[in-house]
Amino acid sequence: SQAAKMKLKHNINPVLLQFINFIVLVYSLVTYIPWYILSGSKQAIAKAKQVKARPVNNKPGGAYRSVNSLHCLASVLYPGCDTLDKVFKYAKTKYKDKKLLGTREILKEEDEIQPSGKVFKKVILGKYTWLSYEDVYIKAVNFGNGLAVLGQQPKTNIAIFCETRAEWMIAAQACFMCNYQLVTLYATLGGPAIVHGLNETEVTTIITSKELMQTKLKEIVSQVPLLRHIITVDGKPTTWSEFPKGVIVHTMASVQAMGAKADTGNKQPSRPVPSDIAVIMYTSGSTGIPKGVMISHCNIIAGITGMAERIPNLGEKDIYIGYLPLAHVLELSAELVCLSHGCRIGYSSPQTLADQSSKIKKGSKGDVTTLKPTLMAAVPEIMDRIYKNVMNKVNEMTSFQRNLFILAYNYKMEQISKGYTTPLCDSLIFRKVRMLLGGKIRILLCGGAPLSAATQRFMNICFCCPVGQGYGLTESAGAGTITEVWDYTTGRVGAPLVCCEIKLLNWEEGGYYNTDKPYPRGEILIGGQNVTVGYYKNEARTRKDFTVDENGQRWLHTGDIGEFHHDGCLKIIDRKKDLVKLQAGEYVSLGKVEAALKNLPLVDNICVYASSFHSYVIGFVVPNQKELAELARKKGFKGTWEEICNSPEMEKEVLKVLAEAAMAANLEKFEIPVKIRLSPDPWTPETGLVTDAFKLKRKELTAFYQMDIDRMYGKNVK
Repeated sequence: SQAAKMKLKHNINPVLLQFINFIVLVYSLVTYIPWYILSGSKQAIAKAKQVKARPVNNKPGGAYRSVNSLHCLASVLYPGCDTLDKVFKYAKTKYKDKKLLGTREILKEEDEIQPSGKVFKKVILGKYTWLSYEDVYIKAVNFGNGLAVLGQQPKTNIAIFCETRAEWMIAAQACFMCNYQLVTLYATLGGPAIVHGLNETEVTTIITSKELMQTKLKEIVSQVPLLRHIITVDGKPTTWSEFPKGVIVHTMASVQAMGAKADTGNKQPSRPVPSDIAVIMYTSGSTGIPKGVMISHCNIIAGITGMAERIPNLGEKDIYIGYLPLAHVLELSAELVCLSHGCRIGYSSPQTLADQSSKIKKGSKGDVTTLKPTLMAAVPEIMDRIYKNVMNKVNEMTSFQRNLFILAYNYKMEQISKGYTTPLCDSLIFRKVRMLLGGKIRILLCGGAPLSAATQRFMNICFCCPVGQGYGLTESAGAGTITEVWDYTTGRVGAPLVCCEIKLLNWEEGGYYNTDKPYPRGEILIGGQNVTVGYYKNEARTRKDFTVDENGQRWLHTGDIGEFHHDGCLKIIDRKKDLVKLQAGEYVSLGKVEAALKNLPLVDNICVYASSFHSYVIGFVVPNQKELAELARKKGFKGTWEEICNSPEMEKEVLKVLAEAAMAANLEKFEIPVKIRLSPDPWTPETGLVTDAFKLKRKELTAFYQMDIDRMYGKNVK
């Protein structure tokens, strides 16, 4: 079974192990009946076994809907609140003086010189200071009015290019109220991508931070001719005289002061309608140029309605830690879910998240320890990092401690797979690990890329909470599916949310059909109010990725391949496009990388491979025999053609050539293959690895080189 494969290995004397197993059995029998009666787990086990989604008709390819929205998809969070400004006003009235947005004060900043001579900035942070719902509302109203004073008109674009922080959310709420279209750009984007986004949307105002203004914007401002106003959220930068003529730098506080003074009595503010664009969110494109996804007010509201339904007992007792980029649909949706339900949001960053984080001074507290959140979103890379850190600590334990941890881990894994809980193990063994995330987490939401079964199970066991795996795209306003909290299976992404329906479309080329047995398979299509308007100024791409059916229902063609299980849960099994998202969330277009390297004299053919479970790209290369033989001669390597191709030394030499060509072609660092396999045999249509037109057959190449893939990704190959 899968659980048996994921168990940790111990080295306990077999006789002692038999005795321990006997004690565990007695303990389980004695505690089972009172636990079963008192814990309410009877209902949880029953719920886990229930069907969660059903097809709306019996035809192949019929849409699946959640059993809670079979007859009508949900689209509104609160009656009458059909735009984001109304949702916030409703929440402000309901939760008025309750805390909403929290930020830690910086007590001290200092430079720490490393043994290598490098200087690391370290901070000592104080308590969280909070703004109430009322405070945030007033700040947002004033900021919106201040932007109007600067000349911002309703239904025009305004950009935000800023780290995740309270001011980001205040600025966003101001834009939602005044019907300004918020253009979001990742703070990690490169210069050309930022210039493209700002020029395509023709923004005259950008909201940013002092640091990003100095490090990223300064160099590109001259390439954005329409830019007139830069608003820094954290005070005025020290040097800003070198900006081009006509660009004025303001602070957020000064714009809010303008708004507070502005006479808006006679003017009726332009409120949005549900179909108005709320956000133009730039996302990575396969060509390297980011696409702007137009997301309307009703798209976002439908999406957060669906998400909120999957989080039981969501409310005022919950504290959410916000540290992922707010320019990403997962984080923005999660924070809007919290804001609309009376939860607190405490801000953080990946550099200050935990006690061991890179910017936290040794001995002082990270954000999770101070905030003690109950809800947290994470991308697989962060969860994998936690998993590796804990496992390294386990390996450093004494033999007795390590074996105790492993026994408890394996025992709990067995119990979880049966739907049971283990309160004694949780409080005695896993309490310390749980404290790494503050000790109060009740739900971990994971999205952005697939999470490996081993990491998901580890998080379930050590953090004593369910891990909700979600599937959604920027184009579906982040909504698609999320697993139920009592569903402890791994490798699946759950049933469709109550706001949308999902159907599978045949993909003949890949051999996936919605009539397949035992599970229907095909390209995943998402339909519902959460499906977005399309791509900004890109009608051709919009027509390709979005369709409207005879009932007027809008469908997004995701390019992902899925299968529906008997209980209505979806599993992602393949990807139609050759765009792969790496573990850290960067997109790699395999075709783009191949195109950059294919024309090298040394390369006859190349197939690039990437996995969402790993952070780097690998490749299979058919080298040019003459060129490689010459390179081997220069390096003093003697041997047959097979020996040259199988030589790790020659692989390294070819990698150097590939890396140079990749840099010359302006590929990003994460797009450059880190490991390769040199193939002594050419790929011909006869081998079945390429088509008659010599196009790569990725599925067949992957199967053919599976052992090499395992080797290059560090798996044990038998």
